[in-house]
Amino acid sequence: MNLLPQTYLLGLVGLLAIAAVVVGRQLLRVRRDESRLQQLEQSGTAKSRQAADLYELGSVQLRKRLYPQATATLKQALKRLGDEPDEARAVIENALGFALAAQKNYEEASKHYKLALKAKPNYPVALNNLGYAQDKLLKTEEALTLYRRTLEIEPENQTAKRAVKKLEKRV
Repeated sequence: MNLLPQTYLLGLVGLLAIAAVVVGRQLLRVRRDESRLQQLEQSGTAKSRQAADLYELGSVQLRKRLYPQATATLKQALKRLGDEPDEARAVIENALGFALAAQKNYEEASKHYKLALKAKPNYPVALNNLGYAQDKLLKTEEALTLYRRTLEIEPENQTAKRAVKKLEKRV
């Protein structure tokens, strides 16, 4: 009895099942973002006076890769920040920096990452993002210092570990 054809078919079915699950999850995520974006736009969130609502809209726009729209929305959110905690300012500044970096505006992105770090000094995501922007601006030493600072805060941060290895080879 030859089991090779049966094993082959089972393996193929298994691979197809895994692919179907991955594609299905991605499809659900995209549909959820689409419906949330539509909901937020129809509810007038873009004209909202609440920084939190604008940040949520900006986040969905970032996930949808609508970077110019996200930039405008996140700038509005910053203007509407009242007496929110510094952490809220840090999160919005970091997201705005990300939107700008996605448009290859690394100088302006760096400015917003630095403002995020001013609001929350030990913010590893902003440190990593600032390190990335500094690397793109060919400021290798500064980038390396930022990634090392991230590792002081989060020793297991994989992004910072990879970046330190890469940058140390260059220096």
